[in-house]
Amino acid sequence: MSPVLTREQALEHWQGHRRLTRRTIEAFPSDEAFTTFSVGGMRPFAELTKELLHVAVPSLQGIVTREWPWLPEEAPATKAEALERWDVATAEINRLFPQIPDGRFDEVDRVFGQWEMPVWAALFYAIDNEVHHRAQGFVYLRALGVEPPAFPDRS
Repeated sequence: MSPVLTREQALEHWQGHRRLTRRTIEAFPSDEAFTTFSVGGMRPFAELTKELLHVAVPSLQGIVTREWPWLPEEAPATKAEALERWDVATAEINRLFPQIPDGRFDEVDRVFGQWEMPVWAALFYAIDNEVHHRAQGFVYLRALGVEPPAFPDRS
């Protein structure tokens, strides 16, 4: 049986989501809206971005090295800082993804020392978590009167 996705297709799928999330960060009308605006008690988008940064590269490091670093992240203080950190993380994902050993996706690990799951599920969690929080960002943008980026456009 052939895989549903190749390694390259999986990376491109993730990076398509990352490009869309980057445009979501860019769409916030001010640093204040990015760092403090909240709807219904949800965390500001800067805090959500912090979580996305906290999950993406450390997850991939765990997948590649079998060591799951839980590194603390500070929330970005500005959109510019968030975008800079986003770009650094994107480059690191591009560097690490090809290093995933063959057969690794089917192995089971204790992710961040807490959750036992197949490695493919840990990767999907990182992507799903981003999609979930980006959707919250879309809600914030709409509440601020800003049209979010087109969801299907992952270029």
